[in-house]
Amino acid sequence: MNNNFSDDSSKKNGFGDLMNSMNEFFHERPAKGILQSIDSFFSSSHNPFGAFPVELEETKTHYIVEAQLPGVKKDAIDIDIYPQHITITVNNEEDFTEENEQNHSIKRRRSVQRSTRTIPFSTAIDDRNTKASYRDGLLTLKLTKLSGKKIEIE
Repeated sequence: MNNNFSDDSSKKNGFGDLMNSMNEFFHERPAKGILQSIDSFFSSSHNPFGAFPVELEETKTHYIVEAQLPGVKKDAIDIDIYPQHITITVNNEEDFTEENEQNHSIKRRRSVQRSTRTIPFSTAIDDRNTKASYRDGLLTLKLTKLSGKKIEIE
């Protein structure tokens, strides 16, 4: 009898061995340390990509959006409202000039940093009834949902 097919149990054991090796790799210290570093990089509050935390709460008639913007001045915040999403943009600009005794500029530096978050909504919003407040680094937006017209089925 011709035995061109390998034993099924060796295939299962081979795959099981591979899975065990992968599990050991990701649970050993070096790989685990790398994975923890990646997790802490993306969850840190000083995200290098400039993202800021945003929370969305939905009620029957409103959306309430809270964005944490500590240290940001109110005039550096722009809010754009669209039918089914909003965009919050923070523009931080810093100018630094160092001068000598004769008021000649020795060093001049300008730093511009821009962070943007877009928050989508499942229903359209009424841009005329939107309210925004900014206190102690917390931007709060209250957006009214547009209600559609209900019709009765005959």
